[in-house]
Amino acid sequence: MKTKISFQDVVKTFPLKGAEFTALNGVSLDIADQEFVTVVGPSGCGKSTLMSMAAGLQEPTSGRVLVDGEPVTGPGPDRGVIFQQYALFPWLTVRQNVEFGLRIASLPAGERRRRADRAIALVGLDDFADALPKTLSGGMKQRCAIARAYAVDPLVLLMDEPFGALDALTRVQLQDQLLATWSREKRTVLFITHDVDEAVYLAGRVVVMAAGPGRVHRVIDVDLPYPRTEEIRLSAEFRRIRNAVWTSVHHQETTAPVT
Repeated sequence: MKTKISFQDVVKTFPLKGAEFTALNGVSLDIADQEFVTVVGPSGCGKSTLMSMAAGLQEPTSGRVLVDGEPVTGPGPDRGVIFQQYALFPWLTVRQNVEFGLRIASLPAGERRRRADRAIALVGLDDFADALPKTLSGGMKQRCAIARAYAVDPLVLLMDEPFGALDALTRVQLQDQLLATWSREKRTVLFITHDVDEAVYLAGRVVVMAAGPGRVHRVIDVDLPYPRTEEIRLSAEFRRIRNAVWTSVHHQETTAPVT
């Protein structure tokens, strides 16, 4: 399968008190078209910086970030970005929030409505299309944010801790819904998380980052079938992979890098 996102020997530095802080050092990683990849690692390992460069919100100090073989030079409609904070406009309804990017793109009103309603249906908010954000739960607000990203029909979804602020039950429900939507739409997903269980449950591969400076420590295949179910989450094989990821994240000083 062809490569969709490619990080090629990426280095990212920031000025810090007259010196230089290296957030990422020599990161190389290829993500295939339609692949679901999660990234975990300790705080300060550069997970969010990696995603921001794929989104075109930051530039690498050296190295290259490519999407479909073309260098990323800025944000674009081919990449939908979803953050932990919903960033919804409180005075707009769910449908109006979902239509916002389409309005910026100057799509006709009928096409905006068609795309927005399809995206809203994908995330199960049909009955709340005319509701204001203040009437929605945290999980529903995040679903609205996901629908807004889907509406512009991106080829890639870049998700930075999108479920991090939600309660455990809502988080599991949105994980299942995200996987169901991904199974139908088959977009390429790069998903950043601190939660090892979430990383394993969602992904075909888990990328474990190391800090000081940020780099790829290990890439672990998740040989579990889709669709993922509660039975899979409770299985011995899930626990085995989860333990391998946990050990790689929390005991990096005693674990040799493996790719």
